Amino acid sequence: MEIVTYPNKILKQVSKPVERFDSELHKLLDDMYETMISNQGVGLAAIQVAVPLRALLIDIGDEEGKQSRDTLIEVINPEFLTWDGSIKDTEGCLSVPDYFDEVERYANVKVKFFDRYGEEYVMDAEGLLSVAFQHETDHLDGHLFVERLDYIKRKKFEKEWKKKLKQKK
Repeated sequence: MEIVTYPNKILKQVSKPVERFDSELHKLLDDMYETMISNQGVGLAAIQVAVPLRALLIDIGDEEGKQSRDTLIEVINPEFLTWDGSIKDTEGCLSVPDYFDEVERYANVKVKFFDRYGEEYVMDAEGLLSVAFQHETDHLDGHLFVERLDYIKRKKFEKEWKKKLKQKK
């Protein structure tokens, strides 16, 4: 699948809830997984492949960072139940290639979501997993991590990004 990149307006779209947990959804999730892994990502939201559904993947890997289907979390219709604490971490995004910056997020979150079969889960996440849940859910709400940068960093990013886009032409 092709990953939509900034400043494509699709990324500003608010994704719609998944209503059917069927083979079409399963194929989307499988294709998204292949796309995420082949692009060395740890997360991917459906909107990043131009599908405006509240579906996302997270795979931060095992203790050694190795990703597999066993470490994959498929998240459908996520809803944050609690959040607390604060963590600053360097984030990047497949939709904003080759750009990384420090972002402040909640250190701990509790998230309710469904898997591909419609089974409900509640998960406590901390550290990198907490950051990944927040980053990917931001995509579903039409936001990118660069929007969380302070004013000066954001202006610097926009200037550098415009320059990069002109060089590609």
